[in-house]
Amino acid sequence: MELSIRLKCIVSMIEKCDSVIDVGTDHGYVPIYLVQNGITKQAIASDINRGPVEKAKNNIVRNNVCNQISCRLGSGLSTVKEGEVQVAIIAGMGGNLIRDILETDLDIVKKLKYIVLQPVQNAEVLREYLYKTGYDFIDEEICYDDGKFYEIIKVRYDCKPKVLDSIYYEISKILLDKKHLVMQEFIEYKLHKYTKVYDELNEDTPLAKNRKEELYKVIRKLKEFLKCF
Repeated sequence: MELSIRLKCIVSMIEKCDSVIDVGTDHGYVPIYLVQNGITKQAIASDINRGPVEKAKNNIVRNNVCNQISCRLGSGLSTVKEGEVQVAIIAGMGGNLIRDILETDLDIVKKLKYIVLQPVQNAEVLREYLYKTGYDFIDEEICYDDGKFYEIIKVRYDCKPKVLDSIYYEISKILLDKKHLVMQEFIEYKLHKYTKVYDELNEDTPLAKNRKEELYKVIRKLKEFLKCF
């Protein structure tokens, strides 16, 4: 089974383990891949919508992995009990929603070995929440797939809150330190986007002036980051 670049990037961050839950499983491709490749012994394919759960069930049967993967219908991590799985994957939804899922089932999160998160937007909201709530950042990855950038974050709960400069919620310090080539393209993309907004912001109001000042600082930092590559 051939995975997309995004899904390959997600599974590359999973180490050998006994059990995984894939929240928002869609077609069940990730748990099927993890089981077939001996990365996990057991997996749970979970989704809030019945349609994706049925698709996942069909694919699990088609790939002869029924004994290792179970499907569950429900919201977030509510489909598992405390300590039932070692690892969680929460991918393909907004950063705000991922934050809410973690917050709702914090007791389950605390028992996990680690979590792999892939927000489709508002990664900065999620990253800020993770740092300030007390998560240890194990690793981060970024990929470009089908015209979009995807940031993937691997964390564990450690109850040690940290506060960073706000730019590092938007631009991953880990990926900057790695000098990740896709990260260079991502910063260039952000720089282009913010410069366009800055140039078009010509209203003479206190709100517009404040926004322009904020954007100027971000643009300056992004230009500094590009010098690292």
